[in-house]
Amino acid sequence: MAYPKLTGIFSALLTSFDENGKINEKGVRQLVRHNIDVNKVDGLYVGGSTGENFMLGTDEKKEIFSIVKDEAKDQIKLIAQVGSLNINESVELAKYATDLGYDSLSAVTPFYYKFSFNEIKDYYNTIINGVDNQMIVYFIPFLTGVNISIEQFAELFANEKITGVKFTAGDFYLLERFRKAFPNHALYAGFDEMMLPATVLGVDGAIGSTFNVNGVRARQIFELAKEGKIKEALEVQHVTNDFITDVLKNGLYGTLKICLQEAGVEAGCCRKPMGAYTPEMIAGAKEIYKKYFN
Repeated sequence: MAYPKLTGIFSALLTSFDENGKINEKGVRQLVRHNIDVNKVDGLYVGGSTGENFMLGTDEKKEIFSIVKDEAKDQIKLIAQVGSLNINESVELAKYATDLGYDSLSAVTPFYYKFSFNEIKDYYNTIINGVDNQMIVYFIPFLTGVNISIEQFAELFANEKITGVKFTAGDFYLLERFRKAFPNHALYAGFDEMMLPATVLGVDGAIGSTFNVNGVRARQIFELAKEGKIKEALEVQHVTNDFITDVLKNGLYGTLKICLQEAGVEAGCCRKPMGAYTPEMIAGAKEIYKKYFN
């Protein structure tokens, strides 16, 4: 079965937690609505690093998948990140998200242990072969320590259900080689600060954490670049990167959530072991929001 290629701008969805670290359903729903109604995204990438996924239990991950699908309905495309070092959990989540109607699955490469490529390939095949869905490889070597070559991607793509990659790496030579080698597979830019050159090299879309706040500019970069208006796109990328630089200095996830709170979204807290917001972080985030969005 041929699966549709998902294209465009996807926010890597944040998760709203209360002060005790519990999932705030109202806040999650507001995050979904803000991305649909204000950022006008094409889809959401749910359960990734930005959603603090690796600090959640299986039932909590299911709860978030369910809330997001219930709120979004079929208004946008949904990708469920189900990767885990517990492959039984990944298989369970893959079935759960598929039954909910998610348009695609994704899974981070297995990390921490030095898995062989054959073990990594078996991991992906095990997750996806039990469901009627497609799989996007979540390639993020600076966090996982896992690199995949063009030849190894070709081995993964021998499984027709493995249809693309979320490319969160700074190796643009590899990105270009990937695009040339696999023109029919989905390729998503994963670094928001390098979205323009990735788009010029032919990505089908982008998946980013800062899109929760900065999604309108992300679309401008993507569409201007696709139209060949590189100078105009670069100006938007400059502003975007100024914003990203300020956010990173102030604390990534907390700053994004506080910015969203300034926009009227109940984005909540981060989950421990991430720290509580300090008065300095809150003040800094408010200044960032005022600077770039007022």
